[in-house]
Amino acid sequence: MTSLTSAILRLSAIAVAAASLGGCSVLGMNFAQNRLTEKECMMRAMYFESNRSSAEGMLAVGTVVMNRVNDPRYPQTVCGVVGQKNQFADGVLSRPMTDSGAVLAAQVADQVMRGQRHPGVQNAQHFHTAGLRFPYNNMFYVLEAGGNEFYEKRKVR
Repeated sequence: MTSLTSAILRLSAIAVAAASLGGCSVLGMNFAQNRLTEKECMMRAMYFESNRSSAEGMLAVGTVVMNRVNDPRYPQTVCGVVGQKNQFADGVLSRPMTDSGAVLAAQVADQVMRGQRHPGVQNAQHFHTAGLRFPYNNMFYVLEAGGNEFYEKRKVR
C-alpha cells in the first residue's frame, strides 16, 4: 500500500467517524444543534416534516415549532424544540437535504423567523401525517396542510 493510499484511507476513516458523531447525544443535546443556526433548524423541520413542494405545509410546521418555543413546557429555542427526542423526523438535524425543497424551506424559514405564522394552525403544537387516526378524544384538529394534520391537545370536559 502506498503512502498516498494509506493517507486516503486514514482521512476516509476520520470522515466516517466525524459524520457518525453528528447524531450523538450528550446530556440530551444533539451536537448538530450546536452547529446549526435557528434558521437552519427551522428549515430542517419544515423540509423533513412537510410536503416539500408546499409552502403552506412548511409554514404550518414552522408555526408549530414557534408555538412550542413560546410555551414554557418546551425548549426556548428553535434548535432545542426541533432537536427534542422523538418529536420530529429521525435525523432531522443531521440528514442531508438533497432536493429543491431546501430552497423553498429556506424561503419559508426566513418568513417564520421574521414573525409570519399560518393562521389556521392557531395554537396547535402537534401534527401527524394526514389520513392517520388515533383513538384519543383530546385531539382537536385545526388544519390539514402539506400532508399533515395539525391539532391542539385539549382537556376533555
